[in-house]
Amino acid sequence: MNRTETILDVKGLDCPEPIRQARLALGELGAGQHLRVLTTDPVAPIDFEAFCYHLPHKLLSVKQLAEHIEIVLEKG
Repeated sequence: MNRTETILDVKGLDCPEPIRQARLALGELGAGQHLRVLTTDPVAPIDFEAFCYHLPHKLLSVKQLAEHIEIVLEKG
């Protein structure tokens, strides 16, 4: 199945702004589409895990890269 992916660059923003921006971006997507979040907030992985636990979205991956953290979500 072909899935559409959107990239959300929130590098430099601290909690709760990455979650707030992701919530808005997910609202624009259809079910099953992916949102790739690029962030420098060190607590973002914990925040996004809790975010997805309480909503129908899936946390697909979290990668710590050299300059940022990459989080991939699937809209539920």
